[in-house]
Amino acid sequence: MLKSLKLSLAIKFCIFSLSFGHANVAIAQNNIITLEGSVSGGIFEPIKVALPDFIIRSGINYGFMKDLLTVLERDLENTGLFKKINRNAYLSKVSEFDAPIQFSDWSLINASVLLTAELEKTGPDEFEIKFRIWDVISQSKLGKGLKFTSKTANWRRVAHKVADEIYNRVTGEGPYFDSKIVFVAESGPKNKRIKRIAVMDQDGANVRFLTDGKNIVIKPMFSPSSDSILYTSYKSGVPRVYKKDLKTGKESTFKSLPGMNFSPRFSPDGKNFLLSITSKMNTDIYKVSLSNGKKTRLTDDRAIDTAPSFSPNGEMIVFESDRSSTQQLYVMRSNGSGVKRITFGKGRYGEPAWSPRGDLIAFTKMADGYFYIGVIKPDGTGEKILTKSSKDQAPTWSPNGRVIMFYRETLGARGAPHIYMIDVTGANLRKMKTGSYFASDPSWSSLLN
Repeated sequence: MLKSLKLSLAIKFCIFSLSFGHANVAIAQNNIITLEGSVSGGIFEPIKVALPDFIIRSGINYGFMKDLLTVLERDLENTGLFKKINRNAYLSKVSEFDAPIQFSDWSLINASVLLTAELEKTGPDEFEIKFRIWDVISQSKLGKGLKFTSKTANWRRVAHKVADEIYNRVTGEGPYFDSKIVFVAESGPKNKRIKRIAVMDQDGANVRFLTDGKNIVIKPMFSPSSDSILYTSYKSGVPRVYKKDLKTGKESTFKSLPGMNFSPRFSPDGKNFLLSITSKMNTDIYKVSLSNGKKTRLTDDRAIDTAPSFSPNGEMIVFESDRSSTQQLYVMRSNGSGVKRITFGKGRYGEPAWSPRGDLIAFTKMADGYFYIGVIKPDGTGEKILTKSSKDQAPTWSPNGRVIMFYRETLGARGAPHIYMIDVTGANLRKMKTGSYFASDPSWSSLLN
């Protein structure tokens, strides 16, 4: 498992403008790039990175090296923070891993970051990569060199891990490339849509189906350990929560849960989960133990209380409710006490998701005929809208709390959902590739081990 490092890169051209709520700060401290957790906007020139071909040792072919390098490049460029330098501009070649770096050659082509790496086959189905990350401006290494040994079949994860290390060391942000997405894969005409739970790498590769499409399924959610999911299925004719083990494929339901139950989400320690239960025409939020199925009622109101999400320390819960006659967001303690409304803007608010950092809550907002994805502080201040369309829904956070994923659905007879990503600043909106399938209801895993 990679160790999280908090290093910065000296970049001579960097002046980063940040704003959040009513605060505005200009950062230009010794020309150091700093990406703060409260960033909500900025003017930024992408960091130019040189990624020369890796040195190939015995048993490694050129195509394997290029595939690994391509995945790494895409990870970095998809953040919007990095821009690779065209290899035709290179003035130097890296032919030996331990050879001195000709920093002047890389500086002349405006490279700020340089990666050097070497690949070697270490067994019938195993390889090793060792690499160093260089700050061209200061002519020094960014931290120690690293070495990974892996099964050849896991080469994509290795590429993600190397990209994570570059991203982390240069920006100071936590890694997130080596992670998974669980989502609802949709196919067929709009009036006969087949929906299956599927899982994929965070870059859209390696799509694998977890359900067969015979029943309607919605809202899958990863466990903190990323080895199981909770989701809602209409297999019994009414919505009920199911748990699926991703290693064994075993599926189970919860006999102690009455009536219709839905909107499940794990607790941060993975020992419990939250959900909504509808009984006698009333919908409230409950906490359920995964070990014995014991349930604890947390809300007791004639309104519809649903879509609960724990804070990362497990002490607070955010949820949506129409108890004030319109759909709004509320927070409460994990035992159900101290309920407080936090949204008062125009329109309706729903689908809250607490950031892994604990500093923000993402939400869906509906107002003036549009759907929005936004963020707000847990105390109800600093609301910021990030997206706007005919239908944006279901925000979920990257493991480092820097990126929000959601789905956007087009309207009309041929309308369909697609997954998008956006930086918490509101920059770098991009559509994800999910093969030939439409996609909705994404949930981002924790960083993989």
